[in-house]
Amino acid sequence: QVQLVESGGGLVQAGGSLRLSCAASGRTFSTYAMGWFRQAPGKEREYVAAISWNGGSTYYANSVKGRFTISRDNAKNTAYLQMNGLKPEDTAVYYCASDLSGPRAVIAGRSDYWGQGTQVTVSS
Repeated sequence: QVQLVESGGGLVQAGGSLRLSCAASGRTFSTYAMGWFRQAPGKEREYVAAISWNGGSTYYANSVKGRFTISRDNAKNTAYLQMNGLKPEDTAVYYCASDLSGPRAVIAGRSDYWGQGTQVTVSS
């Protein structure tokens, strides 16, 4: 069983930055692929980024490529999403997800574990 807790959301002006964190419980964190999703009001949940178990491979949605960076620190059981150049359309609840099967399962939204989400609001 893995529990995920997101933090770091908030209100920021367009062009600003935020760093989200996803703290995971359990001693097997380093074996799980991790990812971030977001859901804006009235919209479907969408994939944002994913990272392999050792951080060696990263993946991004086209909408955030070049602005967001996913990373992880297995010693701290934590994954991160650095968000730069934020736009109003990035406003959403951001969720982290993890899956033992690897990044493909995460990207497909089939993760076994999900956090509760953290709100990110970008003002224009």
